[in-house]
Amino acid sequence: MKVIRLLTVTAICVFLPSCGGLGSVTSFLSNNTDMDKNTINAINQSGKAFSNAAEDITPEQEYYIGRAVAANILKNYSLWNNGALTAYANKICNAIAINSPRPDIYNGYHVALLDSNEINAFATSGGHIFITRGLISSAKSEDALAGVIAHEIAHIQLKHSIKAIKTSRITNALVVTGASAAGSVTGYDVKEMTDIFNEGVGEIVGTLVNNGYSQVQEFDADKTALSLLAGAGYNPSGLIDMLKELQRTQQGQSGGFNKTHPSPDKRLASAEKALARMHPVTNTASYRRARFAAATR
Repeated sequence: MKVIRLLTVTAICVFLPSCGGLGSVTSFLSNNTDMDKNTINAINQSGKAFSNAAEDITPEQEYYIGRAVAANILKNYSLWNNGALTAYANKICNAIAINSPRPDIYNGYHVALLDSNEINAFATSGGHIFITRGLISSAKSEDALAGVIAHEIAHIQLKHSIKAIKTSRITNALVVTGASAAGSVTGYDVKEMTDIFNEGVGEIVGTLVNNGYSQVQEFDADKTALSLLAGAGYNPSGLIDMLKELQRTQQGQSGGFNKTHPSPDKRLASAEKALARMHPVTNTASYRRARFAAATR
């Protein structure tokens, strides 16, 4: 698929640390793809950021990295063609994001639904949030669904996927490879470079789809999600309700959610402790019951 191929090449440039190497690859992109100049420049800047470990990743760079990861996720999952429910999920997402400490990111926050019975959710640094049909079905209220979305927004705002990229074993190897060939890509043809960097992108996707974030990162995302929910006027206990539902349905299950997240028991215990330390929030969930029922009918 052409878009996937181009995004994979984007990931190549994101990871290449050598300025000379970047010049060669972006020259290749200019001559051999239909990418516009602004996109190629942004890719070039993304690669330069990785050449200096002390340099912060900019929001624009986060987007291009996240877009490549999102494209690879969509190689493994199909989108669920449910426009009304997708719009509803995005309204919830926007309400949470606009009231959060980081309401604006480079290309905004966007929710897409995946046509899978698997119970899972993913988020990339580009603001892409993916929720499976199975997880949607597990939510019993808008506040519970908002808890899922807030948790994914928290991963984005806490930069967990960027941290996964920075600490990737293969990424580190690629940085060394690029540094050893500083100023030149001689000895490598484009196919060889593509294969190397495809492997790097694959490991990043593996963090989200196969391995998941660390237990500490998941707990931090839950705690942050509680605050995000309260800030948007949702009942933070919606996340607790969702975790209880997952505890009930995922007991003894393997794959999907249990493969990429700590057990619901552990998350529930951590989240309940965090919730107990928060100021009480007025429960207004009853106002949202009718629209949740209509949206998920």
